[in-house]
Amino acid sequence: MARGQGAALDRKKLMADPILVTTIVVLITFLTVFILYPLAILLVDSFVGDGGFGFGIFKRIFAMPNFTRAITNTLKVGFMVGILSTMAGLLFAYVEVYVRMNKLVGGLFKVVSMLPVVSPPFVLSLSMIMLFGKAGLITRFLLKIYDNSVYGYWGIVIVQTLTFFPVCYMMLKGLLKNIDPSLEEAARDMGASRFRVFWDVTLPLLLPGLGNAFLVTFIESIADFANPMIIGGSYDTLATTIYLQITGAYDKAGAAAMAVVLLCITLMMFAVQKYYLEAKTAATLTGKASRARMLIEDRSVKIPLTIFCTLGAVFVIMMYICVPIGAFFPTWGYRFTPLTGKWFKLVFTRYHGFKAFKDSFVLSLIAAPITALLSMIISYLVVKRKFKAKGFIEAVSMLAMAVPGTVLGVGYIRGFSGGIFHTGFLQGIYGTGLILIIVFVVRSLPTGTRSGISALRQIDKSIEESAYDMGADSFRVFMTVTLPLIKDSFLSGLVTAFVRSITAISAIILLVTPQFLLITVQINEFAEKGSFSLACAFATILIVITYGAVLLMNLFIKYFGTSRKIKED
Repeated sequence: MARGQGAALDRKKLMADPILVTTIVVLITFLTVFILYPLAILLVDSFVGDGGFGFGIFKRIFAMPNFTRAITNTLKVGFMVGILSTMAGLLFAYVEVYVRMNKLVGGLFKVVSMLPVVSPPFVLSLSMIMLFGKAGLITRFLLKIYDNSVYGYWGIVIVQTLTFFPVCYMMLKGLLKNIDPSLEEAARDMGASRFRVFWDVTLPLLLPGLGNAFLVTFIESIADFANPMIIGGSYDTLATTIYLQITGAYDKAGAAAMAVVLLCITLMMFAVQKYYLEAKTAATLTGKASRARMLIEDRSVKIPLTIFCTLGAVFVIMMYICVPIGAFFPTWGYRFTPLTGKWFKLVFTRYHGFKAFKDSFVLSLIAAPITALLSMIISYLVVKRKFKAKGFIEAVSMLAMAVPGTVLGVGYIRGFSGGIFHTGFLQGIYGTGLILIIVFVVRSLPTGTRSGISALRQIDKSIEESAYDMGADSFRVFMTVTLPLIKDSFLSGLVTAFVRSITAISAIILLVTPQFLLITVQINEFAEKGSFSLACAFATILIVITYGAVLLMNLFIKYFGTSRKIKED
């Protein structure tokens, strides 16, 4: 009875706030039109065509040898990358949490965890080709090996593992810190070796987290477009096959069906990760440690693990440094001296670099605040408000996390090239900068929303209720009370959205038109042509822009953020 009266009171308060009702309606409309609708159109296109409604298109694409091979290749790469990334992430996380390290090694770990965030997704593919390709600096000029090839299965696996293992490292580091050290020390007191303690105590507690890290990496791997496109060679994956089906075979219906297959795989894995493993991880590792962990100082354990991880970190950093160095070579693979800055000059004089950077910067700069604000609004509604559509808003906003960029790009082509349901409505946004901005927003929305939900759950509801009692409406409370309290999360979401937008490629490569030149598309184009020095010059400038944005955000939060004010008080 009391619960029913409470729900009725919540509905009455909601309907009495027109700004809040309008916000909810606009959000539902946006999420439906720009996330659900393109995916629904893909499903419709997959079943309607080739003679009518049915499975004709699916039968046709599964009869293609290259498509069935692409599915097998994608799953093979995904599983191998997931396993290797999880193992590497666990090793790095274990060394940081359990082993006493010096500050230099800890600094290297932080750099490794940050590099994939501020770099374009295909930087390591460029480095791998330039170092280990047929004209590679290491293989050809140092080892005198001329018949090697980094292209194909192992090239993709190595590059994706180096790109994605820092994600596993960050996830598992948090889980390891939450394990109560008294559990492990009790086993040590009973005579168990360190390996036995790890195998019998630590690892079982980590298993759900390891599964979570594996599935996240698996999803990232099979959805990756840029790395297989550059270093895959003739080794086709689903993402590249979908792209070639549209740009090469001009088979939009077939590409839509292929996209549905890829979407089904990622959604299935995402559902397992989200609703099973995440819940199990939270239930297994709860509370805070009873006391500080005694770090391992045994030289027989400390020295081998530290050396191995340090060498790995230095190798990853070297791979990233290779890109700016490669931009200064006259012709990579033939002559390495003297160094020159001509490629940077050509970027801006012959290859429309100013337009590429301006277009990418402006579009990302527009998308970033929209994404950050939408994320905070969605988080606020999910955490602080009760209404029937709350579950729908949360689920759909998170859905974009499970949708590969290539699939979303195909959905936007099929959904908006002729307008919504081919009525001409919203057809005007197709081929414009607006649709690129919308894609940037949709792709970055889940990250900002998760960050906002975490921040808002720490705010006591009584703070906002006091503002309501003084007559403030929901908009005023959100802008003057809630948003200032989650300023750090908002700023972090702002910069994350900017970085993700300016380094995106898989979702926008099918949507970009000659009217816009985007940096990542230019890098991909020059890399495919073998113009590695030009691709490196573009990529170097892009890395400087993204790294500068992250540094500015950190400085701003340090001097103007909420956390600083709390410390001062």
